[in-house]
Amino acid sequence: MPTRVLTGITTTGTPHLGNYVGAIRRCVIASRRTDVESFFFLADYHALIKCDDPLRIERSRLELAATWLAAGLDPARVTLYRQSDIPEIPELTWLLTCVTAKGQMNRAHAYKAAADANLAAGEDVDAGITMGLFSYPILMAADILMFNAHQIPVGRDQIQHIEMARDVAQRFNHLYGQGTDFFVLPEAVVEAEMALLPGLDGRKMSKSYDNTIPLFEGGAKALKDAIARIVTDSKLPGEPKDPEGSALVTLHDAFGTPAQNAAFRDALRQGLGWGEAKQRLFELINGELAPMRTRYEALIAQPAELEAILMAGAAKARAEAAPLLLQLREAVGLRRMVAAPVAATVTAKADKAALAVFKQYREADGQFYFKLAAADGRVLLQSQAFAGGRDAGNWVKRLKTEGAAAMPEAPVALGEGVSAEDVAQALAALIAAAAE
Repeated sequence: MPTRVLTGITTTGTPHLGNYVGAIRRCVIASRRTDVESFFFLADYHALIKCDDPLRIERSRLELAATWLAAGLDPARVTLYRQSDIPEIPELTWLLTCVTAKGQMNRAHAYKAAADANLAAGEDVDAGITMGLFSYPILMAADILMFNAHQIPVGRDQIQHIEMARDVAQRFNHLYGQGTDFFVLPEAVVEAEMALLPGLDGRKMSKSYDNTIPLFEGGAKALKDAIARIVTDSKLPGEPKDPEGSALVTLHDAFGTPAQNAAFRDALRQGLGWGEAKQRLFELINGELAPMRTRYEALIAQPAELEAILMAGAAKARAEAAPLLLQLREAVGLRRMVAAPVAATVTAKADKAALAVFKQYREADGQFYFKLAAADGRVLLQSQAFAGGRDAGNWVKRLKTEGAAAMPEAPVALGEGVSAEDVAQALAALIAAAAE
């Protein structure tokens, strides 16, 4: 079974170099591995916690989607979606909220930092703190657990949230699992060499510090101008410089080969001027980004293409999310009403009649097909052609036993006006009926 990896970026601003090095580039490379199943999402619900500017959020979603694709993400190989296109996520958030201790949320880093700042300023401890900020670790847990991701690439400042997701998952499994674990326990993945990329002032590159280096915005000129503003010491050209602790060196390390990085350090020790060092850094980084920038600008100019890609990704994601949420609703007691005993026989017959039905058939072309028809006659699924009836029958068997989990691989198309959730519910009902 492949390792499932999930990563999201909050849609509150324009992607910067830190986003690219810290998450996007590494995840794109990892997504090409055959033993990895990758989920990437635009965390636009999280954005509402930090930003109340609708235009900024709208623009950021566009820019981040274009960035992922320009960086080489292949939507045919991965699941790329907007968080807000998956309604199962906020519903799962509520289910998890109901098993999460308030004391645990009191210890979340973001809340504690805001509360401490209020106290230091002589304000009420909760002044200006919304429930979104207070409970967003639960939304983050839902993002992860909705798709039962095994590994979550994060910065060190996010490790606590992964630990919270594990705690919440364990609690839910214990309360409602009855011996079955609905959720796998995710692991935070922080690569040893992935130190936080420094910004213009030497602190962690962050939109909050206004010290970021643009990735694509403003083109090569903006990149060059930003690198020129990176803070260095006052040593003149010809004077030896200590490369250790230099933001320029850390940035160079993120883009250069080991040989290039060693040469850069040696040049600084031998007196390379900071101006020339910044020019070399610009040429190195721009050499990697320039081809991506061209693709990015083309995508930004075609938002309809991005929308189609994201909606296709949402359909793939919901094919995974809907069946799991049906199980979770059943587990917590949000079930369909059961008829009174006197009407049990009549209800059972009615329920059986209301089930969808698989129909296999052979066309005049000699090929074999199957379809899933609802009780009202609507075609929910239509298969492609098969050379043999056994092949068609094997797929019917898989769909009857595995349900929506088999959908991403199944050679089928949704019927007209049919959603992935409609199919997931129909398949779940067939599985439940067979188990009775």
